Amino acid sequence: MNTLAVFGIENIEQEWAQTVLNVLLLVAAVLYLALIFWTFADARRRIDDPLLVACATLASFFPFVGTIVYLIVRPPEFLDDVRLRELEMTAAEARLANLDYHLCPHCDYEVQSDYLRCPSCMRKLKERCYSCSKPIDPAWRICPFCEAETSAPSPSASSTRRRRRQTTDQSTVAAETLEPETAEASAGETSRRRRR
Repeated sequence: MNTLAVFGIENIEQEWAQTVLNVLLLVAAVLYLALIFWTFADARRRIDDPLLVACATLASFFPFVGTIVYLIVRPPEFLDDVRLRELEMTAAEARLANLDYHLCPHCDYEVQSDYLRCPSCMRKLKERCYSCSKPIDPAWRICPFCEAETSAPSPSASSTRRRRRQTTDQSTVAAETLEPETAEASAGETSRRRRR
């Protein structure tokens, strides 16, 4: 049987030419199968979606053209490289968060967390605790180091003011004004009970 008859070549009289053509056809078939396998293996390393891996492999069944198209449209990075880069970025962000690195909110000068004033613009960054003299945030109501109370305003007073401004119904306003009086009266009764 003449294997080249498929390509329209039927009459080769020299035996060495027939052998050369048989070897070339074998090499082309092996190369074709190797390209299909290479496309599948490369797509698995670069593409996370199994459906896209199957599509890339099926495209490579078109002789040589499918693999060339895959080479053009494939992702530029391996999945392992992408995951490693994301892990390195997460680790770098965690290291930056742990550093004692802050910026002045007024002039963007680099300051440390225990600075009371910015060395550049001289604005006050933190208050000093009157009891232990450690720097504390002005919004804190208690020093976390010595448990001394600070002079920061309590959030409950500001929230009641906001509610009163927003309320326009007269019965609701009257009820809110009566609540503090009843609270004072009940506080007075509890103090009388304690005296007895």
